[in-house]
Amino acid sequence: MAIAAVVILPIGLMFLLSGLIVNLLQAILLVLVRPLSKNAYRRINKQLIELLWLELIWLFDWWANIKVELFADEETFAMLGKEPALLICNHRSDIDWLVGWVLAQRAGCLGSSLAMIKKSSLFLPVIGWSMWFSGFIFLERNWAKDENTMKSGFEALNGFPIPFWLALFVEGTRFTQAKLLAAQEYAASAGLPVPRNVLIPRTKGFVAAVTHLRTNVPVLYNTTVAIPKNEPRPTLLRMIRGRSSVVHVHIERVLMEELPETSSGIAQWCKDVFVTKDAFLERHLVVLCWSFLIILAIVKIIELFPFSWGEVVFCVVFLGLITILMQILITFSQSEHSTPPKGSEPDQLKQ
Repeated sequence: MAIAAVVILPIGLMFLLSGLIVNLLQAILLVLVRPLSKNAYRRINKQLIELLWLELIWLFDWWANIKVELFADEETFAMLGKEPALLICNHRSDIDWLVGWVLAQRAGCLGSSLAMIKKSSLFLPVIGWSMWFSGFIFLERNWAKDENTMKSGFEALNGFPIPFWLALFVEGTRFTQAKLLAAQEYAASAGLPVPRNVLIPRTKGFVAAVTHLRTNVPVLYNTTVAIPKNEPRPTLLRMIRGRSSVVHVHIERVLMEELPETSSGIAQWCKDVFVTKDAFLERHLVVLCWSFLIILAIVKIIELFPFSWGEVVFCVVFLGLITILMQILITFSQSEHSTPPKGSEPDQLKQ
């Protein structure tokens, strides 16, 4: 802890001073440049704000050595940072926003990453002020007030000159066991699927975002953050103390035109997505546990019963054959290889 203090104190002082300088420059740009050219203001602000936010990424990436492992298909990976996108995500820890910044920095759009966040963040010195100058949408969790705020924020994104990400945590709050228990009780009383790893999404903001942005924002990134069971949950305090962890991020690219047209349809799509996230996170934990136990068992067996080279080769060949057979089984069990039930009508199959 003493070593952390020796390192963090000067870094904190540097962040505060450099942040105030960046805020001052942002204010000057807001007064002198933005009235003349909104696009020029955004381009300059992007470069400026990255100088500040990279300091936090350094703490995350280099000081704490928190590993972010990204899982996405090739098309999604190739398009990251090259298109405007609405990003929805579950809220697992108090530094999920920083995980998003790390991914944005890797994709080249850190300075154009925005979010819809609670209004109290606006009053955080340096970081909250930098977000306000950058165009973040600050919400009071009061729909009567937030509806117009969101609409104005969405309209301000029209004609954004560079690719941007707009993040929305539709659960509305960070995941905790107490909040999960409350969500489970509500789901059981309302006849909804009972979650185990996510909270029930609040869909009003999501519906408003899709409705207003779908003409100008072509895609939605459905993002799921998972913490491996054998890894500690990353927190701001652990990061400051330089303690490492691992975060898995799964991204699915969804075209906005594929989402339902009606408000009720969009809301239901969001709820279904979080039911899927819940099931995915459950499988994610189970697979990791099994992997850990199997690897541990193999190591112990090798320690107790040393194998000759011939036996090792036999085991490798045997496992290779099992892998091939499993791949054949998986391939032929996929829906495109399955035989439809007899007597099914084409329309019924499509439905």
